[in-house]
Amino acid sequence: MSRIVVMGSGETAPTMVRTHREIFADSPPGPAVLVDTPFAFQTNRDDLVQRTLLYFAQSVGRDLDVVRWPPPADDPAAGDRSLALLDQATWAFAGPGSPTYALGQWRSSGVPAALAGVVRRGGTVVMGSAAALTLGSHTVPVYEIYKVGAAPTWVDGLNLLGDLCDIRVAVVPHFDNREGGGYDTRYCYLGESRLAVLEEQLPDDVGVLGVDEHTAAVLDLDAGIVRVAGNGVVSVRRRGVTQTFAAGDQLTLSELAGMLRGQQTSRPAAEEPAGPTPSVAAPEDARAATSLREEADRARAAFDSALSTRDVTGCVQAVLGLEAAVAAWRADTLQSDDVDEARRVLRALIVRLGELAVVGARDPRESIAPFVDLLLELRAAARENKDFATSDLVRDRLVAQKVEVRDTPGTSTWDLVGM
Repeated sequence: MSRIVVMGSGETAPTMVRTHREIFADSPPGPAVLVDTPFAFQTNRDDLVQRTLLYFAQSVGRDLDVVRWPPPADDPAAGDRSLALLDQATWAFAGPGSPTYALGQWRSSGVPAALAGVVRRGGTVVMGSAAALTLGSHTVPVYEIYKVGAAPTWVDGLNLLGDLCDIRVAVVPHFDNREGGGYDTRYCYLGESRLAVLEEQLPDDVGVLGVDEHTAAVLDLDAGIVRVAGNGVVSVRRRGVTQTFAAGDQLTLSELAGMLRGQQTSRPAAEEPAGPTPSVAAPEDARAATSLREEADRARAAFDSALSTRDVTGCVQAVLGLEAAVAAWRADTLQSDDVDEARRVLRALIVRLGELAVVGARDPRESIAPFVDLLLELRAAARENKDFATSDLVRDRLVAQKVEVRDTPGTSTWDLVGM
């Protein structure tokens, strides 16, 4: 089954484990490889390789070989060995890093032809984040524009989608990114204004394929279809007009190519909103968390909710759930402070659980109710005997112990102040 899988982000996150497993289940037997080029310039290259291998081995259930590119300069045969390994692969993966660095390393090498060969032999190529940007005829130089402030312009992509699927396209992952809050970071940190400038520079037969974070567009070349998987949507955008497809949706490759060229289709199109607006999402507790920080926020909220009802079991489950999330996300190659934040929250919840063990979770009203009720009976008897001095003394002493007494016709009620 010849396939190209485009992932918008989360390619080594728990959110995409199911998608990876489904893809592997339909892949032919043979070597599976990681191409480390997009992050090969980083000083923690080896660590990222190991974390990726750990993710696929433990979470997905597949062992990967590593195609190291660029190869070590002190090993003249290393490049040939890497290309030979890629030439045998039936599944190949590349992910986060820098798209322009990857293009610079691949362009004059045999890697693009070897990746195309994987697909032509009936295998699967999976490209996420930075690597996904390289698949089209045009590539966004994300770091140069977003981090350095370069003027919005395209660089030539590998055009694997054009060569293999006859689809002229610019791929834009992280399409729904909202890390900027009030600052528009949609469209792989470009925002609407810069994407519009870039669209004007595209040839008339090239459109934009946007893939949301934690989402995949699975292009099945044999069946001639595109299927959407994951948490978000895939967007086909042309000059500001967007058509979206959610998980489970599919369209033909011919339909996709036509939309990107601006051909009219029977599918309804929707104008892209002018600025960042909240997306309509499932309830917070009904969808999978898309980051470890979100997992930590949910665990804290669950702990607080359980504590408010004296549910010790719920408090423990929140702590254990966060610990499991930290373990599940440990292989994610996304580099952020989410792990440190999650561990901080986990330690805080453990401390609070310890404090709960000291004071007890039982409602204090249950413990003192027999004594308060007895005092109120004595107070009622004093009032009935018109012994108001004793009645007031009992009430004042109770108030001093933060027991609020409310007199109503025929009875008295009480509550603990501040509990």
